[in-house]
Amino acid sequence: MSRIVAGPFNRVEGDLEVTLDIKDGVIEKAEVTTTLYRGFEQILCGRPAPDALVIAPRICGICSVSQSIAASTALRNLAGGRAAPNGYLAANLAHAAENIADHLTHFYLFFMPDFARAEYAARPWHEETVNRFKAVSGSGSARFLPMRRRLLEVMGVVAGKWPHSLAFQPGGTTRAIDIGERVQLAALMGEFQLFLEEAVYGVSLDTILSMATIADLEDYAAGPSGADFALFLRLAEDLSLAKMGKGPGPLISFGAYHDSQSSLLPGGVTDALGQSRPLDVAGISEDVAHAWFADTDRRPDHSDTVPVVAKDGAYSWAKAPRLAGSPAETGAAARLAVADHPLIAELLRLDGGTSVRTRIVARLVETAILVHAMHGWLRQLRLKDEFCSHFAIPDDAVASGLVEAARGALGHWVSLKGGEISRYQIIAPTTWNFSPRDAAGVAGPLEQALAGLDTGGLGAQSAALQHVIRSFDPCMVCTAH
Repeated sequence: MSRIVAGPFNRVEGDLEVTLDIKDGVIEKAEVTTTLYRGFEQILCGRPAPDALVIAPRICGICSVSQSIAASTALRNLAGGRAAPNGYLAANLAHAAENIADHLTHFYLFFMPDFARAEYAARPWHEETVNRFKAVSGSGSARFLPMRRRLLEVMGVVAGKWPHSLAFQPGGTTRAIDIGERVQLAALMGEFQLFLEEAVYGVSLDTILSMATIADLEDYAAGPSGADFALFLRLAEDLSLAKMGKGPGPLISFGAYHDSQSSLLPGGVTDALGQSRPLDVAGISEDVAHAWFADTDRRPDHSDTVPVVAKDGAYSWAKAPRLAGSPAETGAAARLAVADHPLIAELLRLDGGTSVRTRIVARLVETAILVHAMHGWLRQLRLKDEFCSHFAIPDDAVASGLVEAARGALGHWVSLKGGEISRYQIIAPTTWNFSPRDAAGVAGPLEQALAGLDTGGLGAQSAALQHVIRSFDPCMVCTAH
């Protein structure tokens, strides 16, 4: 048996290393290491509650709106208030635009370039994949990047800037949208939908939205030859990506795109075979047995973040979130599974849980769902009504803000004492997925997904290793907040 360290990885937000025990080309054990500590939870302590709206978004430049909305939701829940109806809609528009940008940035810039490797030169699809997805020179990213910029103009209208906007407040959004700007947003979304239908899907948005079975997915994959999603499905079939990177289950979602009464995608928990149940937030804990932190209370609303640089058995700056004592995977596949999306549910049943294929399919299907939803939210805006309500935040209170970033479940737990933040705990999506082992020795989702992977003797240079890791879309700066 040989032990190798893979990393640091390129095309990853932040610093990541993976230690692998490999025997006869097969990974027997993986340890995932988040190598950088940043300390945002400590920075927030002792500050007035509104400071969280300024500091928390700076955890990440990719998902800053998700961090803003988690922080503003936590502060709103501290007060027991409600945002203005328009505020929910405007925040949802900005949040969905950022998450769509994340989904497609991951697809075009982070995930697909690995299929252009020389390792696949003998495959019949390799030349086409190189032309479309090779880093820097691929035609796919050349088409996508200008449209990404156009999509993020939604942020300019709703929030004034991106990233790190201060427009997202407990009561809604600070900037009212007028009739001309609603027309501008509708035009942006129409332009982006056209890009999706021509380049990404090769079919209408309605066709993607109507796919409910694996037979539908297979029929689609055999169809539009120039569509990037269809090409992925064909090479996924050739490489058996449905059998690669199996997640442990369960799948967790906090629910996404809320209003005062409900959400577009519900919160909940689904097991590896698609059976759902309500989410018990009180069952979430943070284990630090193998993390460089002191063991305080494990409940996020009672725990503290205390670094311990020298600690026997520790190998990561990520804590190990657990749900009812078990690791849980999060992301688009989890969101759609909890929402009982028929295609994702069938893929989970067929594959026996999540896989590289299912994670990517879920992100591209969710993109279509979000574009459709954004058109609806635009129509629902009542431009003469307020966009931000006002209420006082109490001096002493405890609450959480639970939302969904592109990569999955994001939670902010806030405690106030005497008008100042006494405790601020964050569990980010990649903390769930890239967690180290817990006190019982149970591996995190990625560590389990890598066990049993055949690297073909290439070890850390194996494309299969890249596919599994990147299918979770790591954001290590969020993990090491």
